[in-house]
Amino acid sequence: MENDDFPETSEGPQQRSQSLMLAFFGNHVLEDDGLCVYSGSVIDVLGRVGVGEQAVRSTLARMVNRGLLLRRREGRKMFFGLTPQARRVLEDGHVRIRERGAVDDAWDGSWTLLGFSLPDSWKSRRHGLRSRLAWAGFGPLYSGLWIAPGEVDVSAVVAELDLADHVKVFHARAAEFTDIEGMIRDTWDLESIAARYAAFDARWTAHPDGGSGDDPIGTHLLLVSEWLRTIRADPRLPARHTPPDWPARRAQETFRRVDARTEGPARAAARELLETTRAD
Repeated sequence: MENDDFPETSEGPQQRSQSLMLAFFGNHVLEDDGLCVYSGSVIDVLGRVGVGEQAVRSTLARMVNRGLLLRRREGRKMFFGLTPQARRVLEDGHVRIRERGAVDDAWDGSWTLLGFSLPDSWKSRRHGLRSRLAWAGFGPLYSGLWIAPGEVDVSAVVAELDLADHVKVFHARAAEFTDIEGMIRDTWDLESIAARYAAFDARWTAHPDGGSGDDPIGTHLLLVSEWLRTIRADPRLPARHTPPDWPARRAQETFRRVDARTEGPARAAARELLETTRAD
C-alpha cells in the first residue's frame, strides 16, 4: 500500500479531506480503543472546516478499502473506528507532535544509513518505502542510499513492505572531514521545509482561530492537520546544523500555544457533538 496517510502540503481536495479525517480520528478516537463514531457526526465536524458531505462519505469508504477504518452498522446508522494499522499511523504522528518536537537539540552525532535496490517492476513498493522513509526523517543522499540523523528503527517499515532481502541498514558517524551542513543541503530541500514552517507560523500567529470562528473543534482539527502536513517532510535536523534563523522552532512554539488553548475546548465540544458506539 502506498503511504499517503499524511499527504504532502500541496494537496488536492481528496488529499485534504483524508488528512483532515486522519486528524479527526487522531484527536477524538485514538485514545479510546474500540470507539466508533457515527458518520453523521463526522460529516458535521468536517463540514465545519469546508469538507462537503459527499467528500466525507467517499473518504470514509476509501479509508475502509485501504484498511485504515472499520465499519459497524447499528440499525440504519453506520459507525467508523480505527483499525490496528490506522492506530499505528496515528500513534506515530502523536509521537512526532507531542514528544519529539521539530528540532533535535540533543543529537549525538550518529546517522542511520539505509541502502536499497528494488526491481524496476516494484514501483508501488518503492514509492511506499520512500514515503515511509521521508516520514521517518530520511532523505536521499544518493540514489538508493538514504540517511537520517540519529539512530532510527526502520524494522517495522521493512517488515511491513516485505523488503528485508532488499534493504541494508547501518548506524554510523561522519568522518571529521565530512561537510555535515553541505551533506544536509544536498539531501533535503531546506528552502521548501523552511517555507512550510514559516507559512504555518504566519497563518496561526495572524489567525489563531484558523479561520473557523468561535469553533474549538474545527480550529483544533485544522491546527493538527496542518501541523502534520508541515512536519511530514522535515527530518528533524540537528539544531547545531540548521541554517541561521531556522523557523521550525518558532513554528513549533506557535503550534503548542494554539494547541494548549484549543485542545481542551475541542474535547469538550466533541463529547457534546459526537454520537459514538463501541466496536467490542
